[in-house]
Amino acid sequence: MPTETFEFQVEARQLLQLMIHSVYSNKDVFLRELVSNASDALDKLRLAALRDDTLDADVSDLHIELEIDKDARTLTVRDNGIGMSYDEVGQLIGTIANSGTAEFLRELRQAQDKAGAEGLIGQFGVGFYSGFMVADEVTLLTRRAGEERGTRWTSRGEGTYTLEAVDDVPQGTSVVLHLKPADPDNQLHDYTSVWKIKEIVKRYSDFITWPVRLVGEAGDDGEAAAPETLNSMKALWARSREEVSEEEYHELYKHIGHDWREPLQTIQLQAEGTFEYQALLFVPSHAPHDLFQQNFKRGVQLYVKRVFIMDDCEALLPPYLRFVKGVVDAQDLSLNVSREILQQDRHIRMMQRRLTKKVLSSVKSMMTDDAERYATFWREFGAVLKEGLVTDPDHRDALLAVASFATTHGDDDNPTVTLEQYVERMRDGQEDIYYITGESRESIDSSPHMEAFRERGIEVLLLTDPVDEVWVDAVGEFGGKPLRSIAKGEIDLGAREDEQGEDDREKQAEEYAGLLGWMRERLEEDVKEVRLSTRLTVSPACLVADANDLTPALENMYRAMGQEVPSARRILELNPDHALVKGLNEAYGAREDRSELTETADLLYSLAVLAEGGRPKDPARFVRLMADRLERTL
Repeated sequence: MPTETFEFQVEARQLLQLMIHSVYSNKDVFLRELVSNASDALDKLRLAALRDDTLDADVSDLHIELEIDKDARTLTVRDNGIGMSYDEVGQLIGTIANSGTAEFLRELRQAQDKAGAEGLIGQFGVGFYSGFMVADEVTLLTRRAGEERGTRWTSRGEGTYTLEAVDDVPQGTSVVLHLKPADPDNQLHDYTSVWKIKEIVKRYSDFITWPVRLVGEAGDDGEAAAPETLNSMKALWARSREEVSEEEYHELYKHIGHDWREPLQTIQLQAEGTFEYQALLFVPSHAPHDLFQQNFKRGVQLYVKRVFIMDDCEALLPPYLRFVKGVVDAQDLSLNVSREILQQDRHIRMMQRRLTKKVLSSVKSMMTDDAERYATFWREFGAVLKEGLVTDPDHRDALLAVASFATTHGDDDNPTVTLEQYVERMRDGQEDIYYITGESRESIDSSPHMEAFRERGIEVLLLTDPVDEVWVDAVGEFGGKPLRSIAKGEIDLGAREDEQGEDDREKQAEEYAGLLGWMRERLEEDVKEVRLSTRLTVSPACLVADANDLTPALENMYRAMGQEVPSARRILELNPDHALVKGLNEAYGAREDRSELTETADLLYSLAVLAEGGRPKDPARFVRLMADRLERTL
């Protein structure tokens, strides 16, 4: 049969020109694609041989070969797989059917600059055509298993290709890349370099099923060295747990997690059915230093049929599980999907839900079976996991089930408590789950808001992570019990009525009514109300927010994020049993010098601000007044 010359279809020609003339930041992907195609051909041959006993095909040593010829500047990728017939070459190589070219070009036209175009190129697996990124000419020689004659396909990527039937062609397919001239200024893309080829295979094709062998160069005696197998073929996620040692798992984690310590937990998942995938995930034993930085690289490695597709695939796990490392290997995802398409793909969303559920259930098992390991996990990753309580309502119940919090009733053996445990040991008649937020455990312990709760032995959750300011409002309640801040709204613990009676409370309110009204007018720029407190037993005063107001810490958080939040005036509560407040009320009733009363009221307010870690509005005046009062006591 004579050699025939054909023209590419219009879209194929556009794609070829794009591939050849665009500046591409990672040309290494071409070898991944060619090795992946060869692996598919070997899979197809094995399946065909199982189905057809009469197929005349050699399946005794299925493999992929790479051969470098530095003098001729060629790189050959060869397999002894299923091969292609003459007609198949014309259909599969001469056109780009089913390769997503039209969608690719549409995305490209939307890119407004060169950088955007390059990003699109790098995100599409264009398979065989990627060879033109590094080659001036590509020759394909193939023979389908069971047929006698082979086919040669040749093109320089300039719009045409030739097809020729040939004899004496071995079973399978070989792709010969006639590499472009070497760039002396860029040795990183020298594809006649043995170390470069090894590096690419190790990165992208280490776990495929078939051996990838590098054919040795001939020595001085003319004898070629034995082929070297470049890939490990050890896809640990595809093997049962009994077949793999913990050391092997740990070595894989250290490789993909860039961590010298062993993981805290190994999680394996195998999904079967209409959509199959396997996952091997690891929970690190410590949080990385940049976990809360904006540029933190999150996500797990994505493989398709053991072929590496991308690092840090963010779509597979939610942001609050960004510390999880590992591998996900899907069977049915197309190799030519981009990051944008991954985020929209229903299979990816289904995988994310399943993987998230698996990680959280593993943490739940850790909490039940190994308290020490769970304590390490929560210490390192509890703050980031609580982000999911705000961002992922679908998994909120599962997140609450694995969350634990410091508490006033904690001890060295049990420093934290789950919400379920808190509810179980609530006092008779207690309707709310009480909590307090703050910057540190020390500041919370010394807060005036804690006094009445400590005196009555009522348990309070101590929340010191910045995210705690947000999730408690998002969650609202647990098991029908409202989450209530002891620093917001009115707190009536019921005990004071038992001690002094309702009549005494009303009498006390009447006794202090004048002082409260006068102080409200005096401090109207800073507070919305002055009232008597039921939460103070030691301190003279404290500041509280209305039930629906933002806390000062949350206001500061929003401002740090660049959002304008008006400062809300708060409520000043006075302790009627404190000597300072009693003296102030007596002085007010005696109509003493109002200037000194004003100074005392200002000092009392400033003390309340300081008690919660704030700063007086006029620090210099506060210091002067305090120094004056101290001087009088000496």
